[in-house]
Amino acid sequence: MQLSPTTIRQLVHVITGDRVRDNDENSAISPYRSGPDIVNFFNNLGWNEIYDGEFGTRWRWAESKLLEVNGNKKLEQVICSAFDPRVFLRSDFKIEDAVDYLNEFLVFDDYKLVSAAKGYRVVRVTFSGVAAQSPYGESKSLNHLFIQDQIHTCEARIAADDFDGAITAARSLLEAVLKSIEVELSGKSEPYSGDLMKLFKRVQKLMNLDPSQEGISQTLKQILSGISSIVAGVASLRNKMGDAHAISYRPSRHHAVLAVNAVNTISNFLFDSLEYQRERHLEN
Repeated sequence: MQLSPTTIRQLVHVITGDRVRDNDENSAISPYRSGPDIVNFFNNLGWNEIYDGEFGTRWRWAESKLLEVNGNKKLEQVICSAFDPRVFLRSDFKIEDAVDYLNEFLVFDDYKLVSAAKGYRVVRVTFSGVAAQSPYGESKSLNHLFIQDQIHTCEARIAADDFDGAITAARSLLEAVLKSIEVELSGKSEPYSGDLMKLFKRVQKLMNLDPSQEGISQTLKQILSGISSIVAGVASLRNKMGDAHAISYRPSRHHAVLAVNAVNTISNFLFDSLEYQRERHLEN
């Protein structure tokens, strides 16, 4: 992971808790760390440093440690530790504000901090495909957080050329979306055996999306039948290519992009259909 000098300097502000604007004493975005605190922060990540008279300024010392790992995987670990939610607990600072601030700079390096189950992690944002738009952004439900996590995992794995993992993440995303919608519409979570098509058919029925039903146009029937075929295809593709089973043959980038884009498109359609049904329910 390689960051520009400008982004590194902004990350230093987060770690030290110094103000981000020189002319504004109230512009700090994270809790203040003293010199010993900063040394402990890096030592907890594998360094073996001592706070002594040669330490110099807190800011310059922290920057030097970041430059040591700029360009390798450990920098990502440092960033995630800097945005550990426990650091912000019982402080006057909101972690979301710090995340938004650093993301303004990370985007120029093709990275982004995204919410994970117990904090934040870094993903690449160079994948240009269909983006799934989860309606659960503010939810703390584990399943909803998992959906958010899988959306970013799909993109991150393609960006990292992990095409097996991207296909597996796409299947996991679709499973999570279907299970979440099933709980919302039925009020209960049915047993799930791992048969994706059975799960899809249950949700299809709950959402009145069965192509065999009467009263819908032939064109819509074809589209709904096509969605069923895509779901079946994703399940089959994952079994043959994904990293959760013995792999029949290795997928290429275009296979992974196809799977991720297909799942993201279906997820968006299901989310939009769910919202439409919510609105119709409120009207009635």
